[in-house]
Amino acid sequence: MTAADPKVTLDLALAHGLTAEEYDRIIRILGREPAYTELGLFSALWSEHCAYKHSKVFLRLLPTKAPHVLQGPGENAGIVDLGDGWALVLKMESHNHPSFIEPFQGAATGVGGILRDIFTMGARPIATLDSLRFGDPEDPKTRYLIGGVVSGISWYNNCFGVPNVGGEVAFAPEYQRNPLVNVMCVGLVQTDRIFRARAEGVGNPVFYVGAKTGRDGIHGATMASAVFEEGAEERRPTVQVGDPFTEKLLLEACLEAMATGAVVGIQDMGAAGLACCSSEMPARAGTGMEVELSRVPRRETGMTPYEIMLSESQERMLLVVARGREEELKKVFAKWDLDAVEIGRVTADGILRVRMDGQLVAEVPVRALTEEAPVYEKPTARPGWLDALQAFDPLTLPEPPDYEAAFLRLLVSPTIASKQWVYRQYDQQVGTNTLVLPGSDAGVLRIKGTPKAIVVTTDGNARYVFLDPYQGGALAVAEAARNLACSGARPLAVTDCLNFGSPERPEILWQFAEAIRGIADACRRLEIPVVSGNVSFYNETEGQAILPTPVIGMAGLLEDAGWRTTQWFKEAGDRIALIGPDAVSLGGSEYLATSGRQLAGRPAPVDLRLERDVQAACRAAIEAGLLSSAHDAAEGGLAVALAEACISGPEAVGAEIEVESLGRADLTLFGEGPSRILVSVPPRAQRHFESLMGECQVPWRFIGAVGGGRLTLKVGGSVVVSLSLDQVSHAWRTGFGRFVA
Repeated sequence: MTAADPKVTLDLALAHGLTAEEYDRIIRILGREPAYTELGLFSALWSEHCAYKHSKVFLRLLPTKAPHVLQGPGENAGIVDLGDGWALVLKMESHNHPSFIEPFQGAATGVGGILRDIFTMGARPIATLDSLRFGDPEDPKTRYLIGGVVSGISWYNNCFGVPNVGGEVAFAPEYQRNPLVNVMCVGLVQTDRIFRARAEGVGNPVFYVGAKTGRDGIHGATMASAVFEEGAEERRPTVQVGDPFTEKLLLEACLEAMATGAVVGIQDMGAAGLACCSSEMPARAGTGMEVELSRVPRRETGMTPYEIMLSESQERMLLVVARGREEELKKVFAKWDLDAVEIGRVTADGILRVRMDGQLVAEVPVRALTEEAPVYEKPTARPGWLDALQAFDPLTLPEPPDYEAAFLRLLVSPTIASKQWVYRQYDQQVGTNTLVLPGSDAGVLRIKGTPKAIVVTTDGNARYVFLDPYQGGALAVAEAARNLACSGARPLAVTDCLNFGSPERPEILWQFAEAIRGIADACRRLEIPVVSGNVSFYNETEGQAILPTPVIGMAGLLEDAGWRTTQWFKEAGDRIALIGPDAVSLGGSEYLATSGRQLAGRPAPVDLRLERDVQAACRAAIEAGLLSSAHDAAEGGLAVALAEACISGPEAVGAEIEVESLGRADLTLFGEGPSRILVSVPPRAQRHFESLMGECQVPWRFIGAVGGGRLTLKVGGSVVVSLSLDQVSHAWRTGFGRFVA
């Protein structure tokens, strides 16, 4: 330790977020009291954010292998084979805590971090998506958070030069003091150009590249591993500060350096900064590392070893370079006006040694910081209050006296309403790959030089998970896959972002365990591997946890980009069909939330075999050229799906439908359930479509036709809703924007 370092005590360890048992374990590992910098290493690497110590035991249930999986969990991102020598790299991450403290930089650096996770693997990022959750939009604080988060995402995305092609925004009171900012990124890489975060080759030099190190972001990982109390905004110094222009230079320099063959391994200095890279990279390779901190480029004076190791300053990478090719690497980074400084070397003994001006400040086995971090199996408990919520029957509430008013109230709710105010701030077409922009069920991106396209989406309904965590987890996977099917794509892989409260509360950990079980079962039945992801615990403030919110990011493949299908109706005269069952529920529905202001009941369960068959039938119809449109009937039920199909496209077009009553008109129109896809069929394809549905052996029925200037909904022969397209469009287009415009 240096003379300026404080003496390490149990109290200091507790202040760093470690437990007394963990501190004792550190002493046993080292055979002595840790030095101050060593304490910092353990506190960061053993944090929930880095070590996954409460979630690992459950994450093992997820299916992660398939013939097309080239890289599963455990690296910076997952990779799946696309054929033709190309692979897709995908990852989703959260930046929830930083975005509450400082929404602009918190969201911006969340984008920066996920971009680096992708190009660290050797891929060029081709698109991002964002999944956002906020509290009451009428609250000025919420509007401030929305504005800051959306501005931060758009600033970093747009300046860096990557399109944002999709995502979602939802609202619930439980997110009032804990917004969620989840960002997904996908990139393309040639299968023979994949890189990994491994410190291989004893004697190889270790290079620090990119921006200089400052004091921003210190303790970012530990901050993200704790609940918020009063005064959370005072943690602003733990939020990183991003520079997308430097990140763009870093991208080009890294890809150019990789192309030379001089790079052996590479990792982003993200959470826990240099401390994380210098321990994880050698741990994966079974090696060690020596680092000299006096060589690290700094933008602030007087930084201590502790600060340098734990800084989370942005736009930095750690590279292991082939010995003898150091000058080659330096020339590449000099061309892009970036620092590239040799700060250490790979060793054979499995130890991380950190020096400052030659003085040893930390000496720790890398496995102790990584693979041997604590893993807990804490108790879980089904919450006692759940029985009463699940027992509630929404049909005991009276029917709405005015169905048209109820429908418009649903369309104007901020979760359902158009999010154009958000995505119009994002560059959606930079890179000239975007074939379907935000506003449909999924984004579509061409793979240049091939007929293929990538289809991407994010999805997750937290109300379902709150009321039935197992079904909610399975439903999130099913809906994401259904979004891809509506675009014509075959799902390839899942990346997830699992947002929950404190795992130290048995009822929260039970929600997590059940949701994982549902996700795992759905992924197995639909044959979609989980290749990467993120767990974000401790999303709660003063005992109020968020709704359990597992967000599923999913990528799929269109073998022919010409098959791509969008959600909006195209031509008057097309027949409208509903593929899927009539099993719906008002439990946990958007209708119940907006009309009854309640979160109760049970969501309709998913039949995963039927879900798989319905998606396959939709894809088959698209590939046969039989559909003009396809749209997932999800939040808001059939009525909202019809409205979106009428008004979300370039030109509004009306529709008239008639369906049999499911007992009550509100259940029939606004009830939500899985495995339901609304499609439009041109007259020329009607017979072929009927024959194909029979072959697929899935429930389906024609329910109406496209055309006219109104949306008319009949239930059991009676007109329940008949509104002009102007009325429908005005409600849907202004419902969210009125809060933020």
